[in-house]
Amino acid sequence: MPVSRGSRPDLRTVVVVGLAGVAVALGLVLGVLLLTRGGTDVELRLGDRDFRDMETGRISAEIADRGPILFGDVADGELDIILQHLGDDPESGWLAFEARRSGQSRDCFFQWLPERAEFVNTCDPEDIVDAAGTGLRHFDVAVVDGDVRVDINPS
Repeated sequence: MPVSRGSRPDLRTVVVVGLAGVAVALGLVLGVLLLTRGGTDVELRLGDRDFRDMETGRISAEIADRGPILFGDVADGELDIILQHLGDDPESGWLAFEARRSGQSRDCFFQWLPERAEFVNTCDPEDIVDAAGTGLRHFDVAVVDGDVRVDINPS
């Protein structure tokens, strides 16, 4: 049985299509180079700049009932934070600070002692910190539209 052949493109068509493809590829490369030409400073920031969605009234009431909240770092365990609220006004008195001393094991952290209204280091009972976390690294805390926001990635 004979097989029919379709029309064969001539050499001129093949060359024109090939050159058009090369021109498009070069245009894309040139476009990328122009976009990256603006600068070499690249800042990589993964995740949110702050953590939020903590309604002031609810969170301040929880802290009044149960004590400051320990937020464990789910990414790498290096930056556990304590959220504290001091005073009666849910819109002010917010503090956030590291839950352990720099260089300490991940097993060590400051634990709230409600009867003494202070924190004690779980690895060193002599290491005591007041309710405001004095001496520990603090983070900026803001109240925005009734939500507490802690800046965990300071610039």
